[in-house]
Amino acid sequence: MTEATAPRPHLTDASEGMTYLDTASRRAVTVYVPLFLIMVVLIFPFYWMVLTAIKPDEQLIDLDTYNPFFVVNPTLKHINKLLFESNYPVWLWNTMYVSVLATALSLVASVLAAYAIVRIRYRGAQWVGAAIFLAYLVPPSILFIPLATIVQAYGLFDSPMALVLVYPTILIPFSTWLLMGYFKTIPYELEECALIDGASRMQILTKIILPLAVPGLISAGIFSLTLCWNEFIYALTFLSSTENKTVPVAIVSEFVDGDIYRWGSLMAGALLGSLPLVILYSFFVEHYVSAMTGAVKE
Repeated sequence: MTEATAPRPHLTDASEGMTYLDTASRRAVTVYVPLFLIMVVLIFPFYWMVLTAIKPDEQLIDLDTYNPFFVVNPTLKHINKLLFESNYPVWLWNTMYVSVLATALSLVASVLAAYAIVRIRYRGAQWVGAAIFLAYLVPPSILFIPLATIVQAYGLFDSPMALVLVYPTILIPFSTWLLMGYFKTIPYELEECALIDGASRMQILTKIILPLAVPGLISAGIFSLTLCWNEFIYALTFLSSTENKTVPVAIVSEFVDGDIYRWGSLMAGALLGSLPLVILYSFFVEHYVSAMTGAVKE
């Protein structure tokens, strides 16, 4: 048998499969260059947002004289005007108030639904889970018409409480599906032992399942909070007065006068509105990733 036809030995160690990255040129082509391009694509919108928020008005208008990708003599005028000459603090509070309450309500309902579908064995449980997830696929642009009729009938129009009650319709389906996948990773034998010892279903849920499912709860909570924070269609439909608006709707409606866009204030509002979510993700990103991978592998 010649050397060309001789069988190649199988790799005994996973690290041997990465030997093709030993040279600097291969690492640059397969790792560093793609990572650099991805970082540029992801970070550039935030760079442009920060740049626009601190640019003087003349640099925002005269793009022939000033380089649009850099700023000369940065100013905090737009941020100062946003915080002290508008209702932005009130809009930020409305956004936080609606997002936290809707997220808490959705998590409670999703935990109960996911546990019942996964752990309580009854005929058609999987079909119920699939039906709940299919409800998430219904576009909000279709649902806001019948929901507007219900909100108007209960006298909640132009009230943040309307969003608190409406947002769970788009949060509960996905959160339930996510928690179903995470609950399946918890051994069922733990519950069997607790049932033998006389524990009730509620005790099992609160003292065994929920402590073990903290990463899944954090992931579902972050997803729900982010969706509420950035939601636009329902907030635009159900809120009309300036003092009740949330940040996504307020900065678009209050800083656009016909065909005149106050880009400095718009970008400053978007920048400050995104900072709470950035801080939240920075603290819980590890739990978020672990819960998502746990749900997917199921």
